[in-house]
Amino acid sequence: MAKKKITEVVEEILTDFLNEEGYELYNTEFIKEGKDWFLRVYIDKPEEEGYIGTEDCEKVSRYLSDKLDEADPIDKVYYLEVSSPGMDRVLAKPEHYVKYAGKEVDVKLYKGKDGTKNISGILKYSDGEQVVVVDATGKEWNLTLDEIARTRLAVVF
Repeated sequence: MAKKKITEVVEEILTDFLNEEGYELYNTEFIKEGKDWFLRVYIDKPEEEGYIGTEDCEKVSRYLSDKLDEADPIDKVYYLEVSSPGMDRVLAKPEHYVKYAGKEVDVKLYKGKDGTKNISGILKYSDGEQVVVVDATGKEWNLTLDEIARTRLAVVF
């Protein structure tokens, strides 16, 4: 089964359960690291509902593990990990960029732009394809998602 298909199956299995339990599916990935495969599921709660705790991850992990055993969609040995995306969460989908507009971010580019591959600043705008980040000097960086290797929310104390 293709990697993309496995994440789609997992999302289908989880959708109703997560909605009933008050969780949101942040991201799902099925990746190979070294010789091992990992199915990683990141869950979240609406901001006004608080944070994800260990007991939340355990509940979702038990449910998903049982459902995956029943459906058996993965034809290889893998490790299942359920966790919060964390305070320094990766913006993995176009809708994440839209949701976190106005927040501080750290952006890594695939290719250097104006002499740098790293940009830190406020995510001013995103329409899901275009991203505008304003750095500490006030410079506006107009980027496309294709130029961005990874964006994380900055942890500010």
